[in-house]
Amino acid sequence: MPIGFDTLRVGKKYLIRNYGEVNRVEVLERTAEGDFIVKDLLSLERYKLSDIVKYGKSKDFDLFEI
Repeated sequence: MPIGFDTLRVGKKYLIRNYGEVNRVEVLERTAEGDFIVKDLLSLERYKLSDIVKYGKSKDFDLFEI
């Protein structure tokens, strides 16, 4: 069952599916603006969670804890 952004926790790993693209990330920290700094588990790149959904959420948007 998909979860919401308000249930994200630092140190946990999540699978995000949006527009058919799948990202597996670990939450590193929460910013003062309410965004999250995440690390991609495949490339080890760090970026803001808002970068994944900045163009909108599609009908297939899902967020799961892994």
